[in-house]
Amino acid sequence: MQSLAGKLVLITGSAAGIGKAIAKAFAAGGAQLVLVDLNAAQLEATAAEFAKTGTRVRTYTLDVTDTQGVLALRDRVHQDVGPIDVLVNNAGLVFGGAFLDVPLEKHLVTYRVNVLGLVAMTHAFLSDLISRPDAHLVNTASASGYVGLPMGTTYASSKWAVIGFSEGIELELRELGHHHVHVTAICPSYVSTGLFDGAKPPMLTRMLTADRLADKVVRAVLGNRRTVRTPWLIAVTPFLKGLLPFRFFYAVASMLGVTTSMTQWKGHKAA
Repeated sequence: MQSLAGKLVLITGSAAGIGKAIAKAFAAGGAQLVLVDLNAAQLEATAAEFAKTGTRVRTYTLDVTDTQGVLALRDRVHQDVGPIDVLVNNAGLVFGGAFLDVPLEKHLVTYRVNVLGLVAMTHAFLSDLISRPDAHLVNTASASGYVGLPMGTTYASSKWAVIGFSEGIELELRELGHHHVHVTAICPSYVSTGLFDGAKPPMLTRMLTADRLADKVVRAVLGNRRTVRTPWLIAVTPFLKGLLPFRFFYAVASMLGVTTSMTQWKGHKAA
């Protein structure tokens, strides 16, 4: 993408945390914002902050697991502002703990939000991106999408799915001749938004800030990069996993604290 100026950017899970930070970074480049979130009150408060800076913002309350709601959102957005140029699938959640200690419904809702909601949003809005001259799809995955994560098994595996979906849809777009639509998967380690309170970043790394990650995301969009893998340890993880034998790789991961990083997870109290 050559420029963000005037681009219409729809971001799910944008009332707070990473989504809000990404919205700020896009707005700084001159983009117009369509902010979508389940939390109506928080969404309106965020929109009010943007309004003070003169940023053009539209807000819509949505549960991304509601398929009919997603389709209704698409119709409303088209009626209000027209087709979008950038879709950022950021809505997500996590429930930590030993697999059997976490209620089944929490495992299932993790997949519904992190995977099925993302697929539904992409299915609804991909035609918009294809119709625009220069467009981008951004999917928030995770560093855990490259590794098994004890005490976060369904969260990590949902992010494996996001990475696989991102790769597949990019290749499909190329095969169909839609070379102007680019795809970026965001794969950060732990970000200090409250969602991972209690989690401990692996050795030699630290908690990321949402603003720093958002800057990397916007740079990746402008550079049409396929992935954002940060910090440095995450950037080399796929290479090391492909190179090292399974047991040796996870022995190293254990030594660095990767496999024990979710042991003390607390997360948002509301979760």
